[in-house]
Amino acid sequence: MIYALTEQTARVAEERAVAELDVSLAELMQHAGRALAEEVSLRTPHGAIAVVAGKGNNGGDGWVAAEHLHRGGREVCVFTPEDPDALTGISGDAARATRAAGVTITVLPDEMAFDALADFPVIIDALFGIGFRSPMRQPYLSWIEAMSASGATIVSADIPSGVEADTGAASGVAVQADFTVTFSAPKVGLVTYPGATHAGQMVVADIGIPWELLGGPGDVELWDASDYATLVPRPARDAHKNSRGRVLIVAGSGSFPGAAVLAAMGAQRMGAGYVTLAVPESIAPIVQGKLTSAVVVGLPENPSHTLASRVTEEILDVAREFDAVVLGPGMTVAHGAVLVARKLVSELAAPLVVDADGLNALVDAAGVLMARRAPTVVTPHPGELARLLDTTSAEIQADRLSYVSRLSGPRFACVLKGAHSVIAGRDRRIVNLSGGPALATAGTGDVLAGMIGALLAQGLEPLEAGVLGAYVHGRAGDLAADTLTEISVIAEDVPAYIPAAIAELLDEY
Repeated sequence: MIYALTEQTARVAEERAVAELDVSLAELMQHAGRALAEEVSLRTPHGAIAVVAGKGNNGGDGWVAAEHLHRGGREVCVFTPEDPDALTGISGDAARATRAAGVTITVLPDEMAFDALADFPVIIDALFGIGFRSPMRQPYLSWIEAMSASGATIVSADIPSGVEADTGAASGVAVQADFTVTFSAPKVGLVTYPGATHAGQMVVADIGIPWELLGGPGDVELWDASDYATLVPRPARDAHKNSRGRVLIVAGSGSFPGAAVLAAMGAQRMGAGYVTLAVPESIAPIVQGKLTSAVVVGLPENPSHTLASRVTEEILDVAREFDAVVLGPGMTVAHGAVLVARKLVSELAAPLVVDADGLNALVDAAGVLMARRAPTVVTPHPGELARLLDTTSAEIQADRLSYVSRLSGPRFACVLKGAHSVIAGRDRRIVNLSGGPALATAGTGDVLAGMIGALLAQGLEPLEAGVLGAYVHGRAGDLAADTLTEISVIAEDVPAYIPAAIAELLDEY
């Protein structure tokens, strides 16, 4: 596991390195520029290189890289809207050293940026670093637009110019890099969207700061396969179906019978020993026809083919026999279903996953969720979380890491779905890097809810169940896409690839 850094944590790491390792900021800039030059040489070994340098330390990294590339025999030209003689500090020193080394330097006004960059096959973006804050202004706006219009391979230094390091938010215009060479550790803005899109392929370059200085508890976590592998439940040799986790899924309606089926398939493939579905009685035959190894219980329903409120006591009674309950997929927000969801959330003592319409039923009643004492995982997409927190999807997406933490607690985890899902709980936040657009199709969230329910039933704590479920779900989507393409994967495909995703983790541990 490593930490993704914000602007502040990155600067603290540099300050600690200076204080504790007898290294200067100027030396760290030299290391960064050299690492940037090496990665550019490796990934784009041919062609002239334009370096677009700003006035801060990110520009200094670009100046140093230009000098190293020049000394290595590459044709390099630095373009800058700033007079190098006017630059101060270590970036000014780097600029003057680069000029002394014989690198071509051209100071141009913004209106000439497009013509200046038009013929370069490779461009290093070193305009802005981790200190950038929106909005983007001239003359830099024109330089970013010129980079985008050039058709060149673009390599950004540390973070694409125009992307905010703390959130991944991008100004109206931000560099679209092919590669981003980020120094010491990933930045939060490179692993959250839309920053992750602008980053292209991320390469982490070691510049001599030890890993133990790079973040700490409370910072955003990025896990590797070995971290996830330690969480995978291993059945005992004498295991039986009841010892491997019993999951009750309360789901479905006449309009969405498939949601219950998909949740059950996710739970079964994630290792649950015994899965029971409680669904409106009219869809029970449909659900049973899709599932041969799960128990299906039909319950009284309303004329809309949704659960009737009077079934609540029956479900509460049945739930005592189960290790975890999944609530919500496909239930709709019909009056009876809403009453069922609210009462179950407030009274169930079993570990609980609340998904989809289970969450929609709690709009204006999020306090019921937070009042729970039993282990709980919620799995909202941005729209659902926005409704629960009385804000907008756009606000959620602009600061996913902050908002996901608002609906979490010591035994309460929130899995904010979407590209690079974020999981929060116990004052921790983990960004999941598995998964892709293959999962952007109806029903895949139902599969995830069932998977997390199975993990709760097998004894995982809410945060760990959410983290492992999100990773395996994403990896199953990736594996499905490898075979079926990202275009053709549907929700029904995902459970079939869960075993392969788990097998990868079993090989790690």
